[in-house]
Amino acid sequence: MMDLPQYTPRPMPSLDRIEVVVADITTLRVDAIVNAANESLLGGGGVDGAIHRAAGPGLLEHCKTLGGCTTGLAKLTPAFGLEKQGVKHIIHTVGPVWHGDEKQKLGYTLEDTLLASCYHQSLTLALEAGCQTIAFPNISTGIYGFPKTRAAKIAFGHVLGFLDKQEHPDKVTLCCFSDEDASIIQDAIDTREDWMMNRKRM
Repeated sequence: MMDLPQYTPRPMPSLDRIEVVVADITTLRVDAIVNAANESLLGGGGVDGAIHRAAGPGLLEHCKTLGGCTTGLAKLTPAFGLEKQGVKHIIHTVGPVWHGDEKQKLGYTLEDTLLASCYHQSLTLALEAGCQTIAFPNISTGIYGFPKTRAAKIAFGHVLGFLDKQEHPDKVTLCCFSDEDASIIQDAIDTREDWMMNRKRM
């Protein structure tokens, strides 16, 4: 009797696993929500404050035990009050404050490297935790001042690169605060061949 080769599911095309939405990230039904945290992990303004409020006081008490988080890295916690809508984990990552020069080539500033690390570290934690779905806010583009077009290319490029190599997560949601922010990310996706090819020539 001939042995049949073992069937291995083929991963979904990477681009099909990325979606852009305009929503309150705390209302999404995903396995993991990424929090754009500060280094203390003790809450703040913007999406950080919204996630802490939605998760409840248990999140703050847990974060007090973590010893903070370095910029560019990430830490995973339970979802606490968000568990009732199906969220299993909150992944806290600390984005960089922009001090760079926008004239610098994409990927050539320290801030670029740190922001890319936020996405990679968060996706790695999600993969290790068995998450099938994960949602990101626009990390560092609020009061941290990271240029939105530049941040959109870094976010999309590194999410796509990660998904090219991994079968999971099945879906990565890039959750935007406004239609304008969503259009910036969508433009980065639509023009990816141009700017990604330019990067390869550098």
